[in-house]
Amino acid sequence: MKSALILVDLQNDFLPGGALAVAGGDQVIEVANRLAHGRPLVIATQDWHPPGHSSFGLWPVHCVQNTGGALFAQGLETRAIHRVFPKGADPLIDSYSGFFDNDRRKSTGLGEYLKSEGVTAVTLMGLATDYCVKFTALDARSLGLEVTLIKSGCRAVNLQPGDEAAAIEEMRRAGVTVAD
Repeated sequence: MKSALILVDLQNDFLPGGALAVAGGDQVIEVANRLAHGRPLVIATQDWHPPGHSSFGLWPVHCVQNTGGALFAQGLETRAIHRVFPKGADPLIDSYSGFFDNDRRKSTGLGEYLKSEGVTAVTLMGLATDYCVKFTALDARSLGLEVTLIKSGCRAVNLQPGDEAAAIEEMRRAGVTVAD
C-alpha cells in the first residue's frame, strides 16, 4: 500500500491574524513538519481565489491569488512538499475539497495524480476540520482511498458550537480513521 500525506490549506489567511483566522491554526504547523519529515509523498492543497471570488460574500476576502495571505504559513517546511494543488480558482464556485469544486463538476487533478502514483491511502491534516479537511476526506473516501485524519493536526472554524465534533463524526461514518 502506497500512502501520501495531504496538508490542507496551511496558509497565512487561516492563521491567527489572517483574514479568515482559525483559532489555534498556527499550532498545526509543527505537526505538519513532523509528519512530513521523511515521507515519500507529501501533497499540499492551497486555497487560491481570484479577486472578487463568489465565496467572498459568505466568507471574508481570503487567500487571494498572489497575495501574502495565500502563501503557505511561515514556518511550514515547504521543501518537504512534492506537489501543490490549488483550489477555488474558478471565480463562480468555491472548492472546499482538495479533489473537486463544491459542485463536483471540476477536478483539481489531485485524485488523478494520486492514482498515477499508485497511492491507495492518505493521511490528512490541516485547516479547517469542519470545511476543507472534512470535504477532502469525504472525497478521498468516495474515490476509494483509505483515509486517516490526524486530529491533533487540525483546527476548526466552529461557526456553530459542535461543528468540529459533527464533522469528525461524519468523517468516521464515511470510514475515515481518526487518530491523534
